Amino acid sequence: MSKIAFVLVLALLTASCNTVKRVGNTEKLLTKNTVYINQKANNTEAITNLVYQKPNRKLLGIPIRLHIYNLARPNIDSILEAKINKTAKRRNRLERLLSKKQLTQYINSRKGFNSWLQNTGEAPTIINKDKTERTINRLEAYYFHNGWFNAKATAKTVAVDSSRVKVDYHVQTGKPYIVDTLSVSIASPAIDSLYQAPENKTLIEKNTQYKTATFEQEKTRLTNYFRNNGVYHFKEDYVYFEMDTIRTGHKVKVDLQIQDRLIKNDDSTTRKPFEVYTIKDVNIFTEYDFLDKQTKQQDTLQYKGYTIFSPGKLRFRPKTLTDAVFITPDSTFRDMDRTLSYRYISELRTFKYPNIEYIENTDNTLTANVYLNPKKKFGLEFSAEVSQSNIQTIGFSLNPSVLMRNVFGGAETLQLTGFGSIGASKDAANDQDRFFDITEWGADLKLTIPRLLLPFNTDKLIPKSMSPTTRMSIATSSQRNIGLDKQNLTGTLNYRWKPNFKVTNRVDLFSVQYVKSLNPSNYFNVYSTAYNTLNNIAQSINYINPNTSLGIPEEANSFIQEALSNNPPFGLSVNNIQNIRNINERKERLTENNLIIASSYSYVRDNRTNLFDENFSIFRGKIESAGNLLSLASNMFGTPKNANDNFEIFDVAYSQYLKTELDYVKRWDLGKKQVLAFRGFFGIAIPYGNSNSIPFSKSFFAGGTNDNRAWTAYSLGPGSSDSNDEFNEANMKLAFNLEYRFNIFGDFYGAVFADAGNIWNALDNIEDPQATFTNLNSLQDIALGSGFGLRYDFGFVIFRFDTGFKTYDPSYQMGNRWFNDYNFTNAVYNIGINYPF
Repeated sequence: MSKIAFVLVLALLTASCNTVKRVGNTEKLLTKNTVYINQKANNTEAITNLVYQKPNRKLLGIPIRLHIYNLARPNIDSILEAKINKTAKRRNRLERLLSKKQLTQYINSRKGFNSWLQNTGEAPTIINKDKTERTINRLEAYYFHNGWFNAKATAKTVAVDSSRVKVDYHVQTGKPYIVDTLSVSIASPAIDSLYQAPENKTLIEKNTQYKTATFEQEKTRLTNYFRNNGVYHFKEDYVYFEMDTIRTGHKVKVDLQIQDRLIKNDDSTTRKPFEVYTIKDVNIFTEYDFLDKQTKQQDTLQYKGYTIFSPGKLRFRPKTLTDAVFITPDSTFRDMDRTLSYRYISELRTFKYPNIEYIENTDNTLTANVYLNPKKKFGLEFSAEVSQSNIQTIGFSLNPSVLMRNVFGGAETLQLTGFGSIGASKDAANDQDRFFDITEWGADLKLTIPRLLLPFNTDKLIPKSMSPTTRMSIATSSQRNIGLDKQNLTGTLNYRWKPNFKVTNRVDLFSVQYVKSLNPSNYFNVYSTAYNTLNNIAQSINYINPNTSLGIPEEANSFIQEALSNNPPFGLSVNNIQNIRNINERKERLTENNLIIASSYSYVRDNRTNLFDENFSIFRGKIESAGNLLSLASNMFGTPKNANDNFEIFDVAYSQYLKTELDYVKRWDLGKKQVLAFRGFFGIAIPYGNSNSIPFSKSFFAGGTNDNRAWTAYSLGPGSSDSNDEFNEANMKLAFNLEYRFNIFGDFYGAVFADAGNIWNALDNIEDPQATFTNLNSLQDIALGSGFGLRYDFGFVIFRFDTGFKTYDPSYQMGNRWFNDYNFTNAVYNIGINYPF
């Protein structure tokens, strides 16, 4: 492999001496474009994108794709034909062995590598005078539309050598034009009245530089404004701006003109003033078949001014249907009501994409017809997955799902999802391998209701335009021979609504999680580091023979009990006892059963305009509280405590804590397919009352492909402790990530990054000073990883490969933390899907 890479690099270096290898004698290779604006070079993306013809792209100053292209033979067809026709006998022999079609396929197969070089490479950019002229016109148009009406552009082609040229573009902008006055000429009284309304705020500001884009935006704004205030027939074409720049001293006098409505008849046209329309009737057809429009709507129902049609007995509650339609009878026409109705109906997941039509009446009113086509009552889905992890060699899973729509007649959705998997592993507690010894199964029942299910009316506080939903779910799962083996039972009741397109609110009013450890005796097989530490201590004091090991679990547990008793084995130091106490506390916490009854509130603000937006920010915040109601009830009713001074429910000490998470992501579009991305995260979970630690499922970890990529998941921290535990976790976390992403060529992208952060124990039962956050001095234990990565954009998904190096490692002593393991041997290689943040 290294030889192939060496040969390829050598070939590219050799080819780099001849970039004009495929340039004809009468052609010139374009090597550089420079745009000068008023004698000053401008290389911003907005300007460089105006140039039609660009030089071959370079990486580190080398046009690699051009060199790859030059390695291909342009006359490969004639070369292959010459080889076949080298002797008459050879062609005759091939034609006897192969048909003409097979011979053609054989020839094409020999072109494979050559075709790959041509497709992967980039043909030389040959200077083209027509494209240069088009660039001149585009530069002048750009500055004209940004207020420089007298801008002039020229181009000069400069010879670099006999085969290469560069092009210099010069633009003289002149003095910009400023918007001076805005006058209005509106023919229709109804339009004029709306325009003069206080809520109408124009985008055209006086004493600002003229920009065509501003006037286009004003056209769109006025069109939306009029159509959302009853003017049914209004279109953007009716808005016209007349500019006067004659002898104005580089000032623009603007006259906004809106004529009456144009009505076209057979051979004539007339004009009529615009009128404000109202909604007279709203008809909802509940089971309309677009393929069979003759379907008779037999049943008719009047509900709050709406007329509901159905071919038979109505299967939906009337309020469910009318809540989904924002067009209301006896209201002013608003174009946005149709858009809101489309979105709301689609979110119900009960109907196919609807159709809404307006019919114009003779009295300046409209009839709205809403055509709904229900989906099938039941839906069935299957998904399968093959997986691999550090626990299992290979695993197979199947996830069937049954969907029931309109369960109670209110467009509710009930979904039952089951899952089952089998996997192969080797349990350290067993001497024999057993294939498919891992099993996991479970089911999730989920009910989604398209409104807030509360005993009081919330329409004024959270109207239907916010798409409120209620979700209730209950799930159970059981794992066998996966670590300690777990059985989970969860139940939730949450509400979700969106005040606007950017903000999402969610309240988990009630969330219950019960986790039962099925195989706690397997702890030291799973957490082998803790066992090795315990075993080494036992051997060092001759508690066991140095050539033997503590038996799991009986001997290991007995040694812990004796070491922590009032009469510990001879030879144990204070440090040994503290280490054993730490091991035992961690063991008890990770093997205990957990009962978590919590409530939480989540807030998300996402400023992305679309999937391709690379200049946005996202803020996520969450606060969660657990165990407070249970603690209040336990104290009120005088519930007795267990031996550890904790209240219990069903023989399980419930968790009590307060947890908050803050997550902020920001991306800056630097142009030319370059993006700078930043993420900051802070989280803390504080136990109190009935708990002195946080359940493992609610704690934080550091490291991994989406966190600090110089450490593997769960391997970093806590704090400066040099922990080799398999799963390091704590109840406080700080994380910061900065990544610069850039295009290499085509769909290949590169990135350089820096990841900082760590986890600590704070305000819990951990007393190790190296693992706890005590004051701001603990910030010196923030780990820093840096590295680089490659990405390939498949369009629907991004494949990512990152290499992280430990730049600052807090597990080393102060003064010796920089660049200790900064090499490829100790690097961490991450494979991921999509961006890490």
